[in-house]
Amino acid sequence: MPRTTAMEFQRKFGEFQHQAQREPVEITRHGRREFVLLSAAHYDWLLAAAKRMHRTEDAQAIVIEAVERAEMDPDHEALDELLK
Repeated sequence: MPRTTAMEFQRKFGEFQHQAQREPVEITRHGRREFVLLSAAHYDWLLAAAKRMHRTEDAQAIVIEAVERAEMDPDHEALDELLK
């Protein structure tokens, strides 16, 4: 993600507007991330994606049962060590 300072953002606002149409632009202030400029289309997509997410506790019983029955591929057994 491209990054710019708040001062540079003010000076080159039009340029960053065009860039934000293609990809989000991170704006920093005193070296810290403060804002992200993104297109309205990208913002709408993020809102829609957030609405599609569901909390695990709200999952239907059939989904919970399927997860409980699921088995991990033996190739990934080393990942169990990360849980310890």
